[in-house]
Amino acid sequence: MSYPPDPAAPEPGPVYPDPPYPGPPAPPYPGTATPSPPYPGSATPSPPYPGSAAPPPPYPGSATPPPPYPGSATPPPPYPGSAAPSPPYPGSAAPPPYPETPAPPSYPGGAPQYPGAGAAPSYPAAPPVYPGATPTYPSGPQPTATAPPYIPPQTPPAPTPAAPPEAPAPDDLDYRHAGSRIHVAAHQRGADATAIGQLAVQVPGFLVSLAVVASFAVGILGTAIGWLVILAWLASGALVFHRPTELAFARHVMKLRAPLAEERARLEPIWREVTARAGIEAHTYELMVENSTDLNAVAAAGHVVGVTTYALNEIPSSNLAAVLAHELGHHTGGHAWTGLLGYWYSLPGRIAWAFMRGIARIAIRVASVFSLAATGMVYLFIGMFVIGGFVAAWYITVPLVVAPYLLAYVGRQGELRADRQAADLGFAPQLAQVLHHFQAQEDAVKAQAAAQGRQLKEPGGLAKLLTTHPDNYTRLQALEPYLQLGR
Repeated sequence: MSYPPDPAAPEPGPVYPDPPYPGPPAPPYPGTATPSPPYPGSATPSPPYPGSAAPPPPYPGSATPPPPYPGSATPPPPYPGSAAPSPPYPGSAAPPPYPETPAPPSYPGGAPQYPGAGAAPSYPAAPPVYPGATPTYPSGPQPTATAPPYIPPQTPPAPTPAAPPEAPAPDDLDYRHAGSRIHVAAHQRGADATAIGQLAVQVPGFLVSLAVVASFAVGILGTAIGWLVILAWLASGALVFHRPTELAFARHVMKLRAPLAEERARLEPIWREVTARAGIEAHTYELMVENSTDLNAVAAAGHVVGVTTYALNEIPSSNLAAVLAHELGHHTGGHAWTGLLGYWYSLPGRIAWAFMRGIARIAIRVASVFSLAATGMVYLFIGMFVIGGFVAAWYITVPLVVAPYLLAYVGRQGELRADRQAADLGFAPQLAQVLHHFQAQEDAVKAQAAAQGRQLKEPGGLAKLLTTHPDNYTRLQALEPYLQLGR
């Protein structure tokens, strides 16, 4: 629709000498000669000229929108002094969506051109899309600050491969009885001369223990109950052969445990071969394990065979079989049960002797506080008591004094007998290898002490007589006849 010119309108105002504002000038309204110039520095459009027949169309934000610019390819320029570009008029090419709508994805090489529009306005680059995340933009005007730099996700370091497990000890045992019929010995357990000697040496200690138990039981509980206590103590020796009691003794006193599944898988085939050669039923004894870094094994009570974890996991199967055959020799010879039985029946006498020694030490310390004469009187009293005991009951006191040396000697003989038992089963070379290993360990300890300027104290005189194991060279010498025969 065109507006007729007003005859009464004055001439157009002069053009201000200021240069035009940046940006392309707005196209004239349809039907007008020239557009009205904007006021310099004004953020709002100029008022309508007086005398015009109709006011110009309202600006955006009024009740009715202005007519579109005909044939416009680009959005109108921003108003002078405004901080942000004006919104496009209706009918112009579709501008990018407002920030309330999701922004278009980022295309390689720049944003795509919309149909019918000129150069698309540049928006701040979208922040990078992190893996697995959906990009979101806040509503309202886009911030002018640049997006934070993209930080790639930290890749956790590759786990260090675990060290391969150590190779198990070689299984070099000659399984002669694998799958074949096993002969059964007439006697599964016995008592050889060494076992009988152990019992004989323990008799004086047993008599002293009996006197101690009787004195306390009868003196404190009376005659009737006292004799019941004495009989119960005498019968308690049968617990040495009671398997649950033996296992409890092995667990709590000797610190042994039941073998794990993998330990049992290695231990039982070797044990079956050893017992098969001896004619012993394998289930007669209980296999247990001790957590230790020493090469050792033990025969305990009447049915327990213990072996250290070092011996189980580090030495070849043939050497482990030789060690187990040695412990089986202690069981079949009766050394294990006689030793434990003698220790049990001598325990009350040992406790009484330790109590008396404690009282004597306390008396000497107390006397030394007062004077040297008082200390001398205490020593004199103790000496007279010992001499009186030797004179009045020499048949008990003398064996008690000699018993430790006799027990050590019997123990050394028992070790040699157990070595011969293992050699008879065909394990003499393997047992010799174990003894050489023991000797090498002792030599290494001595060499280390010498390098540090120390000297190990060697047992001498009476101390050697109290050792329960012969030295390695003595045991190797006892095995020489079996080694020469090639057994």
